[in-house]
Amino acid sequence: MARKGADKPIPRDHVEPVVIDGQEHQHKLGTWCTNQKHRRDKLTPEQRAALRELGVRWA
Repeated sequence: MARKGADKPIPRDHVEPVVIDGQEHQHKLGTWCTNQKHRRDKLTPEQRAALRELGVRWA
């Protein structure tokens, strides 16, 4: 979030490259963020706290 800014919403179609064990994977970050926001009532307090630490205001 620091790269783009926590105040800017992540577009739903945003794909973020992630390198795992030397292989690049495409992660649908925008879809993941939207899903987390819509399901926030089902997140554990620890999960919400972790999102708040990252600067997610709705968490």
